[in-house]
Amino acid sequence: MKLTIHTSVLPHDDPDASLAFYRDVLGFEVRSDVGQGRMRWVTVGPPGQPDTSLLLAPPAADPGITEDERRTIAEMMAKGTYGWILLATPDLDEVFEKVQAGDTEVVQEPTEQPYGVRDCAFRDPAGNLVRIQELR
Repeated sequence: MKLTIHTSVLPHDDPDASLAFYRDVLGFEVRSDVGQGRMRWVTVGPPGQPDTSLLLAPPAADPGITEDERRTIAEMMAKGTYGWILLATPDLDEVFEKVQAGDTEVVQEPTEQPYGVRDCAFRDPAGNLVRIQELR
């Protein structure tokens, strides 16, 4: 069996702010942008990797979610504990400087972890944790 990761999903509560972060700060390409207002689904992805995408989606749009669940999701997003993604780069210091210059919330500066990975972490505008590992 051959499988690939085609699309992963992160929630957003402000599509314009999320789009600015993923497009302008991280340099991702916009693949699609549908809907209007806060009910927009924006698909972005890394340049040169057309088969890998990240869907930025409004979590409240799912009709199967109850009002209690919507409140819980909103609370978790506000605390930054709902969504996260792990990215990788061959030059962590360069990426860290660029992302930090984008007026982004830094969670962790580049650090050599005890488990053998060097990484850093930020929060996107929706509070999602964005960890970036250095490829070795």
